[in-house]
Amino acid sequence: MRILAGRFKGQSISTSRKLSYRPTQTRIRKSIFDRIAPYRYDTVLDLYAGSGIMGFEASSRGAKSVTLVENNKQSLTLLKENSQKFQGVDFQCIYSDAVKYLKRENAFDLIFADPPYGWYDMDRLVKTILDRLSNQGKFVLECPASQQPFPDTVNVIFGYTRILIWTKD
Repeated sequence: MRILAGRFKGQSISTSRKLSYRPTQTRIRKSIFDRIAPYRYDTVLDLYAGSGIMGFEASSRGAKSVTLVENNKQSLTLLKENSQKFQGVDFQCIYSDAVKYLKRENAFDLIFADPPYGWYDMDRLVKTILDRLSNQGKFVLECPASQQPFPDTVNVIFGYTRILIWTKD
């Protein structure tokens, strides 16, 4: 997997077929970053980080601080190794349940969440995340296409995947 744009364009990140994550497809990643342009998000949170591709892409486009939250220890090890490839960005790789992490942290300018499909109360998850979003910040949720859209969101479907984007006023 490679970074699409920015100062680290073309940089590859290591992945593992042994891990059960679902990296965001290239065309979906491109669409998300096109929709949140112009990029002006200093602090980024990537929940359910998996491969970390969304956080790494954000670092390439100008994020100063990226927090990757993952509750799989093997994925976390790979996230730490990959974060060493991106000099000049403050990465934090956190082993935690995403919802528990959100309850104790401050606000972020941009938050990505791609929870395991069908495992969460989406209403509760969305409310918790929006509470941790900075004013004028963006929240991007990747979920199954069957998920009902929320009001006041940008809503795009790619096959079996729905992308919802909130802007906090």
